[in-house]
Amino acid sequence: MLETRRPVVLSTDGLHPDVAERLACWAELQYLPPGLSPAQSDDALREAVGRVQGLIVRRQLPADLFERPLALRAVMRQGVGLDFIPVDRATAHGIPVGNTPAVNANAVAEYVFAGLLAHSRQLAAFDARVRAGDWSARTQAGARTFELRGRTLGLLGFGAVGRRIAAIGEHGFGMRISTCTQTPSAVPEGIAAMPLEALFEASDVIVIACPLTPATRGLVDARVLRHARPHALLVNVGRGPVVQEEDLADALEQGRLAGAVLDVFATQPLPSGSRLRRHPGVLLTPHLAGVTQEAERAMGLLAVDTLQALLRGERPANTVNPAVFTAHPTTPQETSP
Repeated sequence: MLETRRPVVLSTDGLHPDVAERLACWAELQYLPPGLSPAQSDDALREAVGRVQGLIVRRQLPADLFERPLALRAVMRQGVGLDFIPVDRATAHGIPVGNTPAVNANAVAEYVFAGLLAHSRQLAAFDARVRAGDWSARTQAGARTFELRGRTLGLLGFGAVGRRIAAIGEHGFGMRISTCTQTPSAVPEGIAAMPLEALFEASDVIVIACPLTPATRGLVDARVLRHARPHALLVNVGRGPVVQEEDLADALEQGRLAGAVLDVFATQPLPSGSRLRRHPGVLLTPHLAGVTQEAERAMGLLAVDTLQALLRGERPANTVNPAVFTAHPTTPQETSP
């Protein structure tokens, strides 16, 4: 007879209250202790996978996490990017992995335009001048600011995030949209699909919205950046390692690119010695583009519901390694969430 004890689910980070409440209806929820160093976090995760059945991931997992005796039966990425999880090793050990695609696309897209408007209207600079008592700074606005309407917005990547950015840019700001994507046949009429170098040559704003894969790692390098317009702005809401950061810093310092809005970095937190910290045309944020109250709740609820389905032995559509189901056929479970 099958036991009916509740599964234990570990979340690497805090969850929205509504999400925690839903999960608590069918599982025992645990969190990693706060304030751990990366090494301590890795050690705590290695200990946890021997006793918990489910894992909700919002930070980098150690590459060897699954190379040990496991109680773990399912992993959920609260978010889209899979570079946080050694998916191939999870598959080898029969562990299905899910993610929450498209749920935070609007949050990321709105962040892009918040960054563009902050840069195009020089909000931080004028705020500082007003606080310093310099009202006459307004006389410089005509020379220092510009409108987005009529400008060309180039998208590297045209998934859910890219499509939402394109919709806001075209219909909200009257921008022209171009993209570089691995699936140009899926690009709708009216949006130009082009090679990467041509995208940089044609765009006033370049937004990186692609996942990190072997093909995209280091893709935006000195060779590509040489094609950028000197007045162009680069926005990265994809993954930090897509951009060669030293090459980007060179382009900014040499005036071959006007500025950047960066939410993700090759090393996170951004090292204190990074030249990107010192450039006045760079806006930096700590990987929060997809984090809003609404997105946190929606991603969390989808993560919890998918995790419950996986633990029941179901095969939800947002499983990223579906081959695991045929390579490791479902066996009777010890728990019934």
